[in-house]
Amino acid sequence: MLTILGFTMIATFLVLIMLKKMSPIAALVLIPALFCVFVGKGAHLGDYVIDGVTSLAPTAAMLMFAIVYFGVMIDVGLFDPIVRGILRFCKADPLRIVVGTAVLAAIVSLDGDGSTTFMITVSAMYPLYKRLKMSLVVMTGVAAMANGVMNTLPWGGPTARAATALKLDASDIFVPMIPALAVGLVFVIALAYVLGRRERTRLGVLTLDDVLVEEKTAGSETILVGAGAEKTPRNGSTTGTGTGTGTGLVTSPAPGGGSGSGTDTDRPQPPSDETPDRTPDETPDGDFQGLDPHRATLRPKLYWFNALLTVVLLTAMIMELLPIPVLFLLGAATALTVNFPHMPDQKARIGAHAENVLNVSGMVFAAAVFTGVLQGTGMVDHMAEWLVANIPDGMGPHMAFVTGVLSIPLTYFMSNDGFYFGIVPVLAEAGAAHGVSPLEIARASLVGQPLHMSSPLVPAVYVLVGMAKVEFGDHTRFVVKWAALTSLVVLGAGILFGIV
Repeated sequence: MLTILGFTMIATFLVLIMLKKMSPIAALVLIPALFCVFVGKGAHLGDYVIDGVTSLAPTAAMLMFAIVYFGVMIDVGLFDPIVRGILRFCKADPLRIVVGTAVLAAIVSLDGDGSTTFMITVSAMYPLYKRLKMSLVVMTGVAAMANGVMNTLPWGGPTARAATALKLDASDIFVPMIPALAVGLVFVIALAYVLGRRERTRLGVLTLDDVLVEEKTAGSETILVGAGAEKTPRNGSTTGTGTGTGTGLVTSPAPGGGSGSGTDTDRPQPPSDETPDRTPDETPDGDFQGLDPHRATLRPKLYWFNALLTVVLLTAMIMELLPIPVLFLLGAATALTVNFPHMPDQKARIGAHAENVLNVSGMVFAAAVFTGVLQGTGMVDHMAEWLVANIPDGMGPHMAFVTGVLSIPLTYFMSNDGFYFGIVPVLAEAGAAHGVSPLEIARASLVGQPLHMSSPLVPAVYVLVGMAKVEFGDHTRFVVKWAALTSLVVLGAGILFGIV
């Protein structure tokens, strides 16, 4: 009964948020509370929620102060060189932008922290996606998948959990998996290329000659027209040519679309909420801070101090010198004090990032209700036992493959702790009875991470969708199929190379 109710609760949650019938916070709180009553344990709901909040409180604190810290670093210009480098590569071509998103997310993921990766990636890419009217779910999906593959680094979490649960050396698990994970990362980049081509077909091939040059159009609104045409205000007068040698945005027709005749029918029309009179330094929301070279918060004289502080912070995090929430708390306090010594400026910076802090921390504590009920009622244990018990006896010699397949849905519906400490040891015991080594089981258990990073039980995903201003249901509906396919590619590569 608990097994059925557990699967039903998860399915109900996913359906409601994907159909946008409930907000994620409301669904994370109300659905498990309702099912807790169905189970007959409504009297214990308070205990389950407190247990869930207690377990996730350090994560919430980490995310709160990490958002403040990296928000300040973005404000003061630490990541501006990364943004400029990505822009030089992308050249406002949607295909290059999507590929650049995957590459940037993979590089930043080397620090082993998903929330850090998403904050930096979204801050760098969001303004460009908004300015060019690209699909934001493509950005969140590609970033999540790239981070999911890289999340298998020994200091990223899953590998360390698998090593601890099975009493193995983390390097023995990870190093042989590198070829399969490399194939997975290449697949994500190839998928980004495909998605980028689709965006290019939809929007056209754009050029951005100098996105950092401020362009003001007074008294008229600029629209974007076909390749080789002029930038024309809505009042009909010409403001300059679009030959590709000036500043600003000009477009060429999408492959197979239009003849470049100079009319705005050569490309899809912008949505009705587009505000073409924005400068290249702004988004339609007026928030293009990552690329504005004149913002008042820049601290160029403190650039190397901020860079050193960030390196020290990430090094201390990897070396586990202090708990991560403490490190980010100290880092945020130091960054604010040094870069903004005056109290009004500090309050302004905290206020500027308060919305993201509130959204993410609210999601984390709401998720605590979901996880608390799942674990407290015993639903998650019954679900896991049912899955393991229904593995056919004939699959015993192929338990590594079974583990890899099961890791895809289980790490999506469960926390990494629940999967690696609750399920993987059981699978390893079943495999050992048929001569399958624990190392193979441990490696196969990493396969599901590309999908896991978009799980509603992963706090970092709320940083991603919150900063990107994307509905969680939209992100889920887009990413699940591609992330599951990425996981299967990693599993296939592992089998092909004889790793699992």
